Formats: sequence, structure tokens, C-alpha cells
Amino acid sequence: MSKAQNLNKYSVRPKSVRYLLGYLALFLGSLLTKTKVSGSENIPKKGSFIVVCNHFNRLDPPFIIFAIKKPINFLMATDQAVGAQFMWAPWLYGFIPTNRQKFAPTTIKHSLAAIKKGEVVGIFPEGTATEQIIRPAKNGAAYLAMRTGVQILPMSLIGMDNIWTNWLKGVRPKLKINIGKPFFPISLPTERTIRNEIIEKTGEEIMCRIAALMPDEYHGVYTDDERINNFRLNVPSAN
Repeated sequence: MSKAQNLNKYSVRPKSVRYLLGYLALFLGSLLTKTKVSGSENIPKKGSFIVVCNHFNRLDPPFIIFAIKKPINFLMATDQAVGAQFMWAPWLYGFIPTNRQKFAPTTIKHSLAAIKKGEVVGIFPEGTATEQIIRPAKNGAAYLAMRTGVQILPMSLIGMDNIWTNWLKGVRPKLKINIGKPFFPISLPTERTIRNEIIEKTGEEIMCRIAALMPDEYHGVYTDDERINNFRLNVPSAN
């Protein structure tokens, strides 16, 4: 059985466990990196929300926890092979198994359950970390947000590209986390003929809001997209 298949057997750890592991993320983030977080005042104080962030490195999740300081129900793609050096974190913290090609009913069920409990759901809209520039969003984040109507909190994480090189040199890498203003998605259309189009446009909006929190060189497929400048108003400096 492949590692991709084995990932389907995982689940989210109890909230109390994730809460305690959050202190580990805070400790390691402070000890192993020089991380600057801007926009913490934008984190909703109460209720559920979906946090979305660019995904450039497999070690991104602990730093999302570091910034949010709340237990998070991460969605993780199961159709990928994960090396042993990275698997300890998702095994320890747990996650909601996700099929990137088709948003499975079980993924929706577990995500909706977390939201109904008032918890935070974490999604990397691009899917697997493969490049150091923004790629198009998969449909999962937009669909879930539109179906539930909860707030979306955009974030950016910069500086992970050389994290291993710096650690091997004994250098604490400098990371920058920007947290934007939360926003509400439009409702999921009932008309199937336009549903996919609207979901795709919402996914584009999510990625442009993330891009607005990052320097231009990271914008990838959204380079020169006019929506980015509009979303940059009243957000933390991307540089």
C-alpha cells in the first residue's frame, strides 16, 4: 500500500492535544527561527473561520499555528507521497484527509463538524508545496467557505525557501508572516451551471488576497493581476 493511500487513515487529534502542541509550535518557532508576525489584530476573536495561506514548504503548518495561536483542523492531500522526515508533524497533530481531485463527502463532513464546533479550519488552497511562487487554487477552500459562509482569513508565509540550508549552517532563518483582513465569501450558487465558475472565481480571489500580502516576485500566475493592488489597501506591508 502506498504512502498516499496510508494518509487516508489519519484523522484530526482531539482539540486538547492540538492546543498543547500549539505551545510546542510556539517554542520551536521562537527557538529555531526569527519569525515576525504582522496583522495579528485581524484574527477573529470568536467563532469559526477558515485560514488560507500560500504553500511553499512542507513545514508551513507549524508556523501557521505559531501565528494563529489556536488549534487548527488542517486539510491535507492524501494523493501524495510524504517522506519520513516530514511525516512526524501530521502524525503528531493529525489532519482531515483530502482528495485534491474531488472534494470527498468525508472531507466535507469532518470540516463542517469542526466549523459547527466553532473551531478553525486550515487550508493551503494550492495543494502540495511544489514551487516558490503562487499557483492556482484548488476548489476545496472556496467550496467549503461558500458552503458554510464562515469568514476566510488570508495569510502569507515568506522565508521558508532556504530554511533547511540555514539550519544546516546553524543560522536561524528569518520568516515573515502577514495576516490580512478576514472576509466573507459569497453564498454557494444553487444553479449547477454556474457553480463551478463562481467557485473558481472565489478561488482566484482567495489567492489574490494572499498575494496582496506578499512581495511581487512571489505572485506567480497572478502577476500583474489588478485585484492584488485593490486588496493591498489596509493590509500589512508585503515587504
